[in-house]
Amino acid sequence: MFKIRILAIFFILAGIGIGYFTYSSEVGSDDVAPRLPFKLGLDLQGGSHLLYKADVSNIDSSEIADSMSALRDVIERRVNLFGVSEPLVQVEETGVFSTSREKEYRLVVELPGVTDLNQAVAMIGQTPFIEFKTERASDEQETILKAQEGGERLYEDPYFIPSDLTGRYIKKAVLEFDSTTFQPKVGLEFNKEGEALFAKLTKENVGKRIAIYLDGAPISVPVVREEITSGTAEISGGFTAEEAKLLVGRLNSGALPVPIEIISEQGIGATLGGDTLMKGIRAGVYGVIAIAIFLILYYRLAGVLAVVSLAIYTALMLFIFKVFGFTLTSAGIAGFILSVGMAVDANVIIFERIKEELKSGKMVQGSISDGFGRAWLSIRDANISSIITAVILFWFGTSLVKGFALVFGLGVLISMFSAITVSKILFLSLGIKEGTKFSRFLLGGKI
Repeated sequence: MFKIRILAIFFILAGIGIGYFTYSSEVGSDDVAPRLPFKLGLDLQGGSHLLYKADVSNIDSSEIADSMSALRDVIERRVNLFGVSEPLVQVEETGVFSTSREKEYRLVVELPGVTDLNQAVAMIGQTPFIEFKTERASDEQETILKAQEGGERLYEDPYFIPSDLTGRYIKKAVLEFDSTTFQPKVGLEFNKEGEALFAKLTKENVGKRIAIYLDGAPISVPVVREEITSGTAEISGGFTAEEAKLLVGRLNSGALPVPIEIISEQGIGATLGGDTLMKGIRAGVYGVIAIAIFLILYYRLAGVLAVVSLAIYTALMLFIFKVFGFTLTSAGIAGFILSVGMAVDANVIIFERIKEELKSGKMVQGSISDGFGRAWLSIRDANISSIITAVILFWFGTSLVKGFALVFGLGVLISMFSAITVSKILFLSLGIKEGTKFSRFLLGGKI
C-alpha cells in the first residue's frame, strides 16, 4: 500500500509540474521557464493557403513520387528563405486507388502569418533562368544588325551566342560584397558537370566577353582573362543588397522539377484566426468542466478521482503538443476534445464494472481490481478500433484531416494510460475498506 500511495503522489505531482511548465512556458518569461509557445496552424493564426496542381504528364510513372518529393523540397526551401514561421508544404494525391496516370497530384502550401496573397504567390515565384553566353564574331554581329534593320532576325541576339552552361548546373549561390566598392554581388559555385563546362567555356574565350543573362536580360558582361578551373563565378550586376539576397535565395532553391499551376488561393486574416482559436479553447474548457461536474455528481468519490486522472491526461497531452512541436489546428483541437471524451468513456466503463463487482458481494478492494481487469478488454477493443480509424484518416486524408487524426490517435493512446493506470493507482492508494465513510460514496451509492 505504501508503494502504491507513493506512486499516486508521483503521478499527481508530475501532472502539476507538467501543467505548470506548459502554462508558464506559454505566458511566462524565460526567467521562470523557457519560452516555448504552442505552434498554431494557419487557421488559428492567419496566413495564406495555396493549392497547386502538378503537371506530371511528361514524367515516367516510376519517377513521379521522387519528382513530387523533390518539388516539395524545392518549394519548402524557397519559402524558408523568407523567414516564414513553420510553413507547411505537402503533396496530396487524388484518386489514390487509380493508376499513376489517372491520379492528380497537388501541392499544398500553407504560410502562417503571411496574409497578403500576392506576397504569398510571389514567395513561390518562378526560378530565375541564368544563361552564360559567348561573344559573337564582329562580322556575325554586323550581319545580324543589318538584317534586323531590314525587319529580319528580330528575335536573335546580335552580340552573344547561347552556351550549354545554364543555372541548372549551379550548386550554390552566396551573397558577397566587393572589397573595394562594397557593392553586393552574387558568387556562384558549379557542380562537377558545370565546373567542366565553365572551364571549357573560359578556355575557348580568353580575351573575349562572356555575358551572364538573368531571365533573358544581360546583367554582367565580364571579360575572360584566363581559363577558370575552380568552378566558381560571380555576378556583379549593380544589385542592391536586397536584390542580390533575393537572387541568391532563388538560385539556391533550385529549379522546379515539375511544372505547377495554382488552382486555389485563400487568405485567412489574423483576427479571424485568433477568434477561431479562442472559440476552440472555450469549447474545450466548457466541455471539460461539464464532464467534470457530471463525473463528480454521478460517481461521487470515484468521479473526483476520475477528474484528477483527466487533469493529468490533459496536462500530458498539452505538454506533448508543446515539446514535440505539433502544429495545432482547429481540427486538431476538435480531435483533442474528442479524445477527452474517449478518456471519460473509459472511466465510465470502469466504474460500471466496479459496480457490478460490488453488487455481486465482493469486497471494495477486490471489486476495484476486478472491475479494472474486466473493463480493460472492452476499453482495449474500442480504443484499437479508434486508433485504426485514426491511422486510416492520417494515411489517406488531406492536411486538415491528418491534423485531426494525429491528435485524436495520440489522445486515445494516452487516454488508455490515464484511465487504466493512473485511475487505478489513485483508487487503490485510498485503501478504502468496508464500512468506512468513503466506501458509502465510492460510486454514488451505499455499498
